[in-house]
This record gives sequence, C-alpha cells and structure tokens, in this order.
Amino acid sequence: MGTREPNPPARPRVLLVEDDGISQAYFRAVLESYPATVDLVATQRQALAHGAAERHDLWLIDLNLPDGSGPDLLRQLRAHWPDDPPPALAHTAHSDPEAHAPALQAGFREVLVKPLTSAQLLQAVRSALASGGALPDWDNAAAAAALNHDVENVRVLRRMFLDELPGAREEVLASARRGDAVAVRARLHRLQAGCGLVGARRLAAAVESLRRTPESHQALEHFDHVARELLR
Repeated sequence: MGTREPNPPARPRVLLVEDDGISQAYFRAVLESYPATVDLVATQRQALAHGAAERHDLWLIDLNLPDGSGPDLLRQLRAHWPDDPPPALAHTAHSDPEAHAPALQAGFREVLVKPLTSAQLLQAVRSALASGGALPDWDNAAAAAALNHDVENVRVLRRMFLDELPGAREEVLASARRGDAVAVRARLHRLQAGCGLVGARRLAAAVESLRRTPESHQALEHFDHVARELLR
C-alpha cells in the first residue's frame, strides 16, 4: 500500500469578520500562527465585497456587526457560493445558548463564545477546515519535524500507519455503534498520536472533531469518510 506525497500544503485562507480592535488582533495572531492567511474586515459590507470576490476556506464571523447580523451575512455570502460554500464559524460574547440558536439554524457549524483560548479557537478551526476539505491528507513538513527530518523513517511509519488504519477505523465505528463513548475516545486518542507522527493532517482534524463530540453522527460520518479517502 503506497503513500501519496503531495506538494507542501498551501495556507488556508480565512475571512475574519470582527469590528473590535482587540479581538481583531487576538484572532489574527492565533490564526496566522496556525498558519492561515487572514482577510480581516470589520463590517458586513466589507465582508460581502471580500467574500464574493474570492472563495475562502473558512468564514469566521462576529454575530453582531455595526451594519448587520452574522446570520444575515452568512446567508448573503452563501448566495455567492451556492454549490460549494465554505464552512462557517460564529463568534460572540453572549453565552446564552438561546441566543446561539438563530446562528446554528442559519448554517454556522459552531458558535464560539468570547473570550476563548487559542487552543479552543484552533480546535474549532481545524475541525471546520477538515469538514470543508481545506486540509491536506499529508503534512510533510510536520512529519519531517516529528521524525528528525529522516525521509525514509517518514515513509516507513506512514506505511505502518496505513496498514493499521483499517483496524483502527473499524474499532472506532464498532464502539460508536455500541454507544461506548469511552472506548471511542480511547481509540481516537491512540490514533491521534499516530496522525501527528506521520503528518496525517486531515485525519487528525476529523479525529479531534469526533473525540470532542463522540455522540455526533455527523462527526462519525466525516471521520469514516476521511479515513476511507486516506486508504484509497
């Protein structure tokens, strides 16, 4: 079973819609450390101009804007990309779940409550990018760094990883069918470590998403899809 060796992955491009200066600086610093390319705007009008002109890999939108609302902006952005809209995350300072319902109904994957840690932000971003297919299967730079830049070692470990992946996938699916969230998380924890060593970046994001929400049928289906894609 061979491994695919793609070119170094391009940075995902994120449309960040945020009108507060301090939040702008924080979000931008975290996203650029990902690393991602960030297009920063402060209003709905600016977001529509940027979002219509170029397809981003992720929309990260404040729910309350000076000239509109996050759900309304998302609907208008999606109208420009009806066949293949990017995934979208909302962010707000309001912690009341009832206030989040309109955003989720409009199509946001998740509502992030500010203030949030950089780890929380990056986990949500990785999961959203993986759902949109914006992450590469293999991150060669990450694998090389993890294995002391030994190219042969990377190849050998990737081969072993792919040989073991069908069994790991079946264990996760079987545990999920039994409703055993503890077993799902335990197997995903071991799989996630392997993903990091061999640079299986897209699968790692799908694993993290399912580990956080093992009861989610959508997250399970996405994990299964990404694992099967990697095995082709």
